[in-house]
Amino acid sequence: MTNNIIVDVNVEYLAEQSRTGEYVFAYHVRIRNEGEQAAQLLSRKWLITDADGTETEVQGEGVIGEQPTIKPNAEHQYSSFSVLKTPVGCMQGSYQMRAADGTLFEADIPMFSLAVKRLLQ
Repeated sequence: MTNNIIVDVNVEYLAEQSRTGEYVFAYHVRIRNEGEQAAQLLSRKWLITDADGTETEVQGEGVIGEQPTIKPNAEHQYSSFSVLKTPVGCMQGSYQMRAADGTLFEADIPMFSLAVKRLLQ
């Protein structure tokens, strides 16, 4: 939890959209506001790392074309995807947010794994 914002991510490997050298992962994000005031998600920053150590940084406004305001004790959910050149990698990042009182803050997105399941079993 960062500044009363909790970020949970679930990942799934999309075998039907993947091919050798291109591994597609969907990630489903839940952002929960445990604070006492609303907070608007302004922008995002991701660091994506594949198994070869190649890092890609992605920055942009909002998430999937939206800059949602999340009320206290409410949540926002969305899904997106990432493509890796290796069957294993990870992602982490942060959201820049603005509280209802105008305070800007970063909400951390904890590191999570992207992995083709059969490789880890």
